[in-house]
Amino acid sequence: MKKLINNCIVAFSMYSKIPMPMADWNKENMKYAMCFFPLIGLVIGALEFGWWNLMLWLDFGTIFRAAGMVLIPILVTGGIHLDGLLDTADALSSWRERERRLEILKDSHAGAFAVIIGLAFMTACIGGASEVTGEAVPSLCFSFAIARCLSALSVENFPNANPKGTAAAFGSNSYRRRVNLTMIVYLVLFCGAAILLQPVLGIVMTAAAFAAWGWYYRMAMKYFGGITGDLAGCFTCVSEMAMLLAVVIVNGIMRAL
Repeated sequence: MKKLINNCIVAFSMYSKIPMPMADWNKENMKYAMCFFPLIGLVIGALEFGWWNLMLWLDFGTIFRAAGMVLIPILVTGGIHLDGLLDTADALSSWRERERRLEILKDSHAGAFAVIIGLAFMTACIGGASEVTGEAVPSLCFSFAIARCLSALSVENFPNANPKGTAAAFGSNSYRRRVNLTMIVYLVLFCGAAILLQPVLGIVMTAAAFAAWGWYYRMAMKYFGGITGDLAGCFTCVSEMAMLLAVVIVNGIMRAL
C-alpha cells in the first residue's frame, strides 16, 4: 500500500501543482505512477463541474465562466502540458531536420510560433467553453481523464524519440502490462460514463479523443521518430480542445435541428 501511495505522490507531484508529501523519485515509486495520472484529470473535471455550477448560482457572465473553465486545467497542472504544446509548435514550425526539431523541443525559449499557437489555442478553448451548455458539462468533465488515459498509453507503448527524457523514464520504469490494463479499464469507465450521461455527446467526445490520438501518433512518428514528454503534453492539450470543440459543435447542431 505504501508503494502505491508513493506512486500516486510521484504522479501528482510531476503532473500537477496539487500539494503532495515527499516521496523518493526512484524506480519503485514509478512502476505504477502512470496509473494515477488520469486521476489528476478527474480532479480537474470535478473542479470544472464545481466552477460551472458556482458561476450559474452567482449569475456570472458567459465569458467569465468560460475563462475559468480554460484556466482551471492550467492552474492545476502548472501549465506543464501547455508548455509541451508551445514547444511542439516551435519545433514543427521550424521545418528543420528531425534532430534539430528535437533540440528545439528542449529549448526553454519561446519562439514566435509558440506565441501564435498559444494564443490561437486559448482563443479556441475560450470560444468553445463559452458555448458549453448544461447538458454537456457532466460528459465534458470526463474529457480531462480520458485525455490522460490516452497520453499514458502513448508513454507506455509508443516509441520514444528521446530515451533519456521524462516520458521514457516513466515508460521504462513502469509495469507496462499492468499500467496498460489499468488504462483500458479507466477508458471503458470514463467513456462509458460520458456516454451514459449524454449518449450522442459522449460518443462524439470519445471519437474526438481517439482521432486526436491517431493524429498524435502520426505526427510524432513522422516528424520526431517517436514521442517525448513535450509531445505527450501537446497531445493532452490538443485532445482536450478537440473533445471540447466536437461536443459544442455537435450540441449546437442538435439544438438547431
